[in-house]
Amino acid sequence: MAKLVDVGSIATHFETLADPRHIRNRKHLLVDIAVICVAAIVSGCDGPTAIHRWAVLQKAWLAEYLELPNGIPSRDCMRRLLIALKPDAFQQCFQNWIAQALPSDSTSGHRRLIAIDGKTCRGSHDDAQHLGPLHIVSAWASEEGIALGQVATDQKSNEITAIPELLERIALTNTIVTIDAMGCQKAIVDQIVDGGGDAVIAVKDNQPKLKAAIEMSFDDLIERDFEDLHYRSCETVDEGHGRTDERAYYVAKIPHDFAPAKEWPAIKAIGYALRLTTHDDGRQTSDIRYYILTRYLSGKRFAEAVRSHWGIESMHWVLDVTFREDDCRTRERTLANNLSWLRRFAVTLLKRHPVQDSIRGKMLRCGYSTDFLTEVLVIHDD
Repeated sequence: MAKLVDVGSIATHFETLADPRHIRNRKHLLVDIAVICVAAIVSGCDGPTAIHRWAVLQKAWLAEYLELPNGIPSRDCMRRLLIALKPDAFQQCFQNWIAQALPSDSTSGHRRLIAIDGKTCRGSHDDAQHLGPLHIVSAWASEEGIALGQVATDQKSNEITAIPELLERIALTNTIVTIDAMGCQKAIVDQIVDGGGDAVIAVKDNQPKLKAAIEMSFDDLIERDFEDLHYRSCETVDEGHGRTDERAYYVAKIPHDFAPAKEWPAIKAIGYALRLTTHDDGRQTSDIRYYILTRYLSGKRFAEAVRSHWGIESMHWVLDVTFREDDCRTRERTLANNLSWLRRFAVTLLKRHPVQDSIRGKMLRCGYSTDFLTEVLVIHDD
């Protein structure tokens, strides 16, 4: 059920946000602009020009909830403010909004699954300034469908430095953090554990010794058919889209002769995920992935952690297909960062609305109906 608040009360979450504008330039309230931007992005707008166009057409509806002392802010006013706002402070307002709207036990007693992954905004490169595309590393509460935060970098390779900064911004206590192989770093694993969380991290060729040790351990386990060995497992079968996917997940405590144990003291278990795909034409393909874990999870929970990581990749697909983020040509870094965050929060709001429809379908409904938009702007507790 949803928490009963009106659209106007959303502005209270932005009242603590420091206004970066000089006092003589404050014709429009910061909180009014913030609410306009959120509502417009949820309705499908992609930048300051579209946000202003939408706000002018929805002025009567906005006036029901906002003060608007000097009418609708101009496109340049909105753009300047989104450039001036510090992204971390801006994101904190949305996190406070979520925290107030949802109960603290929304994960039903389980350790909260948090997926961390990066995405490149391909249209944001600026050749004149010798800047490549903006790369966003974001955190996503997989089971709840909530964007938790993000950090922007200029290169994908900078994910290794961005992930620790992002981890500092989110509560790690009682969580399971999933990261792809880029985050398989000792310092990152230690930071998660020191923060009260656990990690499930993919291991690939960027850590060749660690991968080889895990691969050797599971090859031995499989050769012995897991006989008289302590392990946990989970198997699933999914059919659809012209194929059948059989998945097997295994978790084993690290062996006594596990060579990397001294270098990776936080590792308590290793994971193996096998996917065997049978296509309708009879072809078969397989994929094996290896993981390190800082807790000896059940096979079912390990499977949930691995598969939930796809949730953030699904969000990236939505950002590209529904919000056309890759087509966005915004080159100013702070503006691109704040707009990117607004899109991710829009996915949160649209995803949590209970109506049975796609994210795009819900977004279109917001554009068609301010009544539906009003419902979406109230965070729903599933």
